[in-house]
Amino acid sequence: MRNTFSEALYEEATKNPDLYIVVADISPAGSMAKFSSEYPDRFINVGVAEQCMIGVCAGLALKGCQPFAYTIATFSLYRPFEMVRDDLGYQNLPVTVVGMGAGVIYSTLGGTHHTQEDIAIAGAIPNMQIIAPCDPLECTEATRWCARQKNGPVYLRIGKAGEPTLTKNAEPWQFGKVRYLRRGTDVCMLSYGVITRMAVEVADRLEAQGKSVSIVSVHTMKPLDREGIAEALRRHSHVIVIEEHAPQGGLAPQTKQIAWDIRATCRLDTFTLQDAFIHNYGSWEQLLASHGISPDRVMAAIT
Repeated sequence: MRNTFSEALYEEATKNPDLYIVVADISPAGSMAKFSSEYPDRFINVGVAEQCMIGVCAGLALKGCQPFAYTIATFSLYRPFEMVRDDLGYQNLPVTVVGMGAGVIYSTLGGTHHTQEDIAIAGAIPNMQIIAPCDPLECTEATRWCARQKNGPVYLRIGKAGEPTLTKNAEPWQFGKVRYLRRGTDVCMLSYGVITRMAVEVADRLEAQGKSVSIVSVHTMKPLDREGIAEALRRHSHVIVIEEHAPQGGLAPQTKQIAWDIRATCRLDTFTLQDAFIHNYGSWEQLLASHGISPDRVMAAIT
């Protein structure tokens, strides 16, 4: 995803001379290197000074520019949180804060690099919008939208590398609307971000058992498409939420709230990260399994 993000950003920068990228100790590679070499005045590396990264972006936005703040997710949102809240949210500036490698993707680097609560934290900031694409193609769509929008600040939650393409035959991407990757009648999988690949795997297993399964990318986490989720709850007898986020403030509790509000009668199962720091060393899949999320565990719980 970070490569497609860089490519989309470079393409937008060639069209818009007011587009800037401000990074915090990220070495440019690929299209980001091309951006920095061709537009050196619009590529700013502040080093390990994430608060300054947000402040510089705010200043650029006040001058009419379209800035992106880009670094590893824990350092783009957690470390400079006061500046994100006051400089961007309070002033409602069109700055995109990019959280790269969100969730537990940086598995081997421990809790300091795990972004388990970012949807809840960013979502609590007034005016903040949140987009979490599920694959490289959605990341391209989201980046293009962020490069052109003037609504206000955005938290763009992306993966790192190696994500499979899931949306090649999906419905068109639209900000603020859920997107069906596959339509079925019995079960509906709701997910967002990199872990959507697990939802697809579970859907395939359910279909092998004779179920008709919908897969929905809830890529816009704020503003949440409440009506789109309500419709999924009404149209399916079983709805399953899988997300790489803490139990508080993410898709699972919000889906439960919508289900309560509309008096949904479907079965609803949710799978999230634990409300805990998992002190295990391993791959992304192993960290998720330590949190209790894997295709086998999901299948065991729902069947």
